[in-house]
Amino acid sequence: MPTLNWIGKEAVVNHHREVPYHLLRCDEKLSVGDPGSGNLLVQGDNLLALKALLPYYAGQVKCIYIDPPYNTGNENWVYNDNVNSPEIRKWLGQVVGGEAEDLSRHDKWLCMMYPRLALLREFLTQDGVMLVSLDETELANLRLILDEIFGKSSFIGSFVWNTRNTDNRVKTYLSPDHEHIVAYGRSKGVSILGRRIDRSDFKNPDNDPRGPYVTDPLTGKATAAERPNLHAYSMEQPGTSNVWKPDPAKGWITDEAGYKALLAENRIWWPPNPTTGKPRKKRFLTETQERMPASSFWTEFRAISGAKEVGDIVGERVFAFPKPLSVIQKVIDHCAPPGSIVLDSFAGTGTTAHAVLAQNKLDGGKRRFILVEMDEGIAPGVTAHRIRKIIEGYNDAPSLGGGFRFCNLSHPIFDENGQINAEVRFADLAAHVFFTETGEPVPKRPSGKQPSPLLGVCNGTAVYLLFNGILGDKRPGGGNVLTSRILDDLPAHDGPKVIYGEGCRLGAARLKRAGITFKQVPYEIKVS
Repeated sequence: MPTLNWIGKEAVVNHHREVPYHLLRCDEKLSVGDPGSGNLLVQGDNLLALKALLPYYAGQVKCIYIDPPYNTGNENWVYNDNVNSPEIRKWLGQVVGGEAEDLSRHDKWLCMMYPRLALLREFLTQDGVMLVSLDETELANLRLILDEIFGKSSFIGSFVWNTRNTDNRVKTYLSPDHEHIVAYGRSKGVSILGRRIDRSDFKNPDNDPRGPYVTDPLTGKATAAERPNLHAYSMEQPGTSNVWKPDPAKGWITDEAGYKALLAENRIWWPPNPTTGKPRKKRFLTETQERMPASSFWTEFRAISGAKEVGDIVGERVFAFPKPLSVIQKVIDHCAPPGSIVLDSFAGTGTTAHAVLAQNKLDGGKRRFILVEMDEGIAPGVTAHRIRKIIEGYNDAPSLGGGFRFCNLSHPIFDENGQINAEVRFADLAAHVFFTETGEPVPKRPSGKQPSPLLGVCNGTAVYLLFNGILGDKRPGGGNVLTSRILDDLPAHDGPKVIYGEGCRLGAARLKRAGITFKQVPYEIKVS
């Protein structure tokens, strides 16, 4: 399989694994509405934010949509990842140049995107979909790195949507009137469903015991010279003298054997007036999927201005070309079922959150959104402001309801000496420990339940954490050392156990009899 190489690639292909885990801290003043809605807006570098979110949402997101910088040379995006490489370090904090001859900006864009895309893949469910908006500037490069990260067989396709209803006369060579939304599945074989069938179209005029049906043409698309077997017979309606000969320019869709099979199964609809109608094939409702495969070509959005939509809500034109709400809502409708989670790590003006809430209002769904916005001015002043207004209602637009938590990136879980930061609470470390041990998010506890040293069970193995006096002894170190008494107090599990604690007083033979693997805190906890 062809792969793409660029300056700095070696430094970034595994960088997402080295990014430290940070804490998230909720800002109640910027949060809005129902705090239990499950919606989240995080302000901070999206690479750090994604790593912080991973222990809670890995494998749970059905739809990821991102609208990253297109890298046209006219954007002021800044690459500021702390990648310890001479090739990358010389770029840190530099604004990408606008000169077309500056080919290094493509290297910079690839270095910025690769670790983020690699992390995003880990959030998807096995049938999840990743969608990326882009124009031609980096389209070919994006396809190659997504092939590498997701696997070439996971490519679903590319939506092309018409962005303009007038020619762009500024450009010299072509009028660029479209953009792409590239789609990859978490696994091979993931599909995207579009238009819902209209059940009212299905009728049963002849009381067929198989139920309602619609009819499809039996006329083909090949001449006799091209496909003689599709012209070699006529269709005869049983019990009548009605006969239909093949169209000389088109023939039938099947050969005579196929026709006889349809006839034997009573799958041919015969027209009431043989002089004006032609035989057609029955397609039953019970055999038809609820939604058709999505069309890859969208023309209905070319007269809609996303900038005007945002301006009407927040009172100013913030970005030049935000996506129209209806484009993203169509993505949500196609790719995010009513109870799913939608993630956008380049949140910008918050169109994805708006689309999720609007689609929920339309179909009664309970989708949740997770947004990340890096800019400390945009996140509270535009993204959060817009979501607040659509939740509460603005101008003549009714409230869409719901709520969201506004979070900031806080301290890393571990300090520079590898010790657990003093700000870390039991729940923070529990999520980190369970995820790094199992690769799964820590199970949610029922509302009102007290924290437990038993974090959860994965593949038959129970994971325990002794930290911060979880067993009730709040003295420094109280209950954080595995002793015979502490072991007897732990919630029971009939199977292997992994126990994290500050120390262990049990001998190797006792641990083996009890099926325990002990790991010392903090030294045996993965830092990144």
